[in-house]
Amino acid sequence: MSGTDNRSLSEVHGTVAIPVVKGWRRIVAFIGPAYLVSVGYMDPGNWATDIAGGSAFGYKLIWVLLMSNLMALLLQSLSARLGIVRGLDLAQASRHTYSPLVNIPLYILAEIAIAACDLAEVIGMAIGLHLLFDIPVLYGVLISALDTLLILLLMSKGMRVMEVFIVSIVTLIGLAFLTEMVIVRPEASSVLTGFVPSGLSDEALYIAIGIIGATVMPHNLYLHSSLVQTRRFERTPAGMREAIRFNFFDTTIALNIAFLVNAAILILAAAAFHVNGRFDVAEIDQAHLLLGELFGTLAPMLFAIALIGAGQSSTITGTLAGQIVMEGYLDLRIRPWLRRLITRLIAIVPAVVCIIWFGDHALGELLVLSQVILSLQLGFAVIPLIHYCSDKARMGEFTIGPWVQLLAWMSALIIVSLNARLVVEEIEGWLGAGGTPAFWVKVLVVPLVSAAGVLLLYIAIKPFFGRLRPAKTHIDAAVPELIVHTPKPPQRICITVEFSRFDIGTVNAALAQGGTTAEYLLIHVTESAAARYLGDLTGDREAVDDASNLEQYAERLRVAGYNARSVIGHGSAVTTISTIVNNSNADLLVMGAHGHRGLKDLLLGSTVDAVRHRVNVPVLVVK
Repeated sequence: MSGTDNRSLSEVHGTVAIPVVKGWRRIVAFIGPAYLVSVGYMDPGNWATDIAGGSAFGYKLIWVLLMSNLMALLLQSLSARLGIVRGLDLAQASRHTYSPLVNIPLYILAEIAIAACDLAEVIGMAIGLHLLFDIPVLYGVLISALDTLLILLLMSKGMRVMEVFIVSIVTLIGLAFLTEMVIVRPEASSVLTGFVPSGLSDEALYIAIGIIGATVMPHNLYLHSSLVQTRRFERTPAGMREAIRFNFFDTTIALNIAFLVNAAILILAAAAFHVNGRFDVAEIDQAHLLLGELFGTLAPMLFAIALIGAGQSSTITGTLAGQIVMEGYLDLRIRPWLRRLITRLIAIVPAVVCIIWFGDHALGELLVLSQVILSLQLGFAVIPLIHYCSDKARMGEFTIGPWVQLLAWMSALIIVSLNARLVVEEIEGWLGAGGTPAFWVKVLVVPLVSAAGVLLLYIAIKPFFGRLRPAKTHIDAAVPELIVHTPKPPQRICITVEFSRFDIGTVNAALAQGGTTAEYLLIHVTESAAARYLGDLTGDREAVDDASNLEQYAERLRVAGYNARSVIGHGSAVTTISTIVNNSNADLLVMGAHGHRGLKDLLLGSTVDAVRHRVNVPVLVVK
């Protein structure tokens, strides 16, 4: 269904009020979005790359983590600035800037990145359940589908509840690794040497790119630009300056916490495995087992608990990003639970196939691969973001300065260069192997990579040589002239009734619209099993009683001076109501709403929403 509300994450947009008072309470009101973003920087995909890097290269890749964190801090602050100043998330800004020919591929790439991210979270959650409760990994993957219900519950409770949940999980992860550091006792001088940049071999490059992809995650850029809009701040220059300042404060703290967690994982792997001559530990469950052998039962238990927490919290942000990307790029708004279920199923299917086909041992490699895929998509999110924040026509006084632009472009260049080197080396390796795989690489992989390269060049270079033609009227454009016509009162009004206490409000609201001059059609649908199969031929007790009760309603209205008649239907409520209304030449449909939502809406169905998209008349919903 196409959305009519253009706000990003409309169900929580502007729901967190900013108190008028100054001081710490006002600052705290802005704190929260960056913590939801930060969990993406400590998800199970990070664990896989950090463990692989620490065991193989010791402390030598800590500088890559630090560089990635600094780049993430810069880019996330730009993402927040975009959302605060323009009131758009990154996906919406792309839809209102690029033509569909460019926009659709960008959307597909963003969805691939989100699927790769969610894949890492599904695998991490499953491995954590296996390590802690000895649940088979395959069952753990299937159990992870239930995360959708948790997200739905948290969203229904409001943004602040979700943020408190995430901060609690982050605290749990931090305390677990603080205890791990006390147990393994890494040598401080050796750790400090890891902050000195060093050369990268082919294997180290692959791990380093995975670390960058796992740290500077593309879906977090979409997410942050949307989450900052949950704050109801004053949309004045002073209000936006304050929001930018406090959000930068929030981002700095949250991402530094994420850096410390990631560094702790890498240091743990280096101190526990690399120092003891185990250079090949790349699997999370292998790391868990070795921790038990080296340091007793407490270390592996904390490891597993933190892993489950990381997977559980990261899946929330990943699925939120999926909703933002779909709504932003395509202007397509579907039910949040359905969007999140789609995101989760896209991740579950490859995980299940991998387990069945290759076995549990292949999941570690799949985790690292998912992070490399994230890194490969980074350029397609980072480059447009830099252009949007450098656009003086749209950003005004909040356009980023030359030094910030230079640092941002240097970050983008590092990301794109490392990715290009990795892609070229991988393709050369596949072609060098020869045979059938080399043929398919030439036919499929090379053209797709070339097309992606051309797209990346276009979005990077085009704004420097000409103004981009907006693909659609901007959200901030002036409203069109409103022409008001005096409406004719409705002559025929359909009213759905269900023989409950809600009917009083529904019928009276309809009478208020048409008065004594309109004709009223009272509609009720019998939904018994017999009615669904036999339709109008139904003669069961429920159908007979429904017809009698409906006619009593109509007779009461006629006695009160209204022109009313009853219309009974059988079978599906949505289909039958829509058919009756469309065939009756009605001017208005009045329906009662139960007021249930969330899980009840999923289980009991939402007749109102389904009907209003099928009828060709206005619908008045009475709650």
